[in-house]
Amino acid sequence: MTLAIIAVIFGLALLVWSADRFVDGAAVTAQHLGMPPLLIGMVIVGFGTSAPEMVVSAISALQGNPGIALGNAYGSNIANIALILGVTALVSPIVVQSQVLRKELPLLFGVTLLAAAQLVDGELSRGDAWVLLGLFFLVMGWSIYNGLRKKDDALQEEVTAELTAHAMSLKAALIWLSTGLVLLIISSRLLVWGAVIVAQSFGVSDLVIGLTVIAIGTSLPELASSLAATRKGEHDIALGNVLGSNLFNTLAVVGIAGAIAPMSVPESVLSRDVLCMGGLTVALFCFAYGFQGRASRINRIEGAILLASYIGYSSYLAFTVFSRHV
Repeated sequence: MTLAIIAVIFGLALLVWSADRFVDGAAVTAQHLGMPPLLIGMVIVGFGTSAPEMVVSAISALQGNPGIALGNAYGSNIANIALILGVTALVSPIVVQSQVLRKELPLLFGVTLLAAAQLVDGELSRGDAWVLLGLFFLVMGWSIYNGLRKKDDALQEEVTAELTAHAMSLKAALIWLSTGLVLLIISSRLLVWGAVIVAQSFGVSDLVIGLTVIAIGTSLPELASSLAATRKGEHDIALGNVLGSNLFNTLAVVGIAGAIAPMSVPESVLSRDVLCMGGLTVALFCFAYGFQGRASRINRIEGAILLASYIGYSSYLAFTVFSRHV
């Protein structure tokens, strides 16, 4: 048991560090290969910050623990919006200038509705998973199209500034890219092993472990990058990290896990977790989209609302688990 807890703590720490190295290496490698900065921000960074969830969920599904995979994806989405954007907006209000991100907000809402509709029958079938993966590739195609077509988006300017600030040679970028990927896989295996042992020891389901410990841990790269970005005034990067990650999580992470191991889904996932994720997505859309007469920004009050929502959700989850063991 002690060894399993150490594995979870060390696995999370290594996962966060390796994900950061992987994203830096991938972004700079893409720059050296001539990829436009906007495309790097929309695709490479979005993929990189979701790499921990992807690897953890794939390994969980392969090892017969699909609950961890599903909980990791949806729990990360909840943490990304409520915890990460909540904390980030409290530190500094997030001003949304990118027109590309304004288009991603309704897209994320639609994807969330699809995810909920697929779980109404209590199953995530292999067919459902392939629908998610097919839509994921369509979204990637749309992102690539926008990244190549737009030349003057605010997100592009912020990504260009970040790439300039973290300049490195192609050789160094490839080393960090490969090293980060290898350590991502190792740390994910370690984390999943430890989490399963801890869950079994406390009599907690794999789903709850995925929704809490693993979800928060795999969201730490987004938290670190969003806080760093907003301190530099790069607000679109902060929001883009979350939007990109949530799209990847809902489509690719759940899709990969479901394609590997179709699963039965408890009713509580739809009535509690997906409902919370959907409500937070609606709130994010209302806060950040910027309707007529309202600025496109997430202010401190809205950040506090998001953070309070996460505290409330986590408290309810903890109470539910505790009440079953009393």
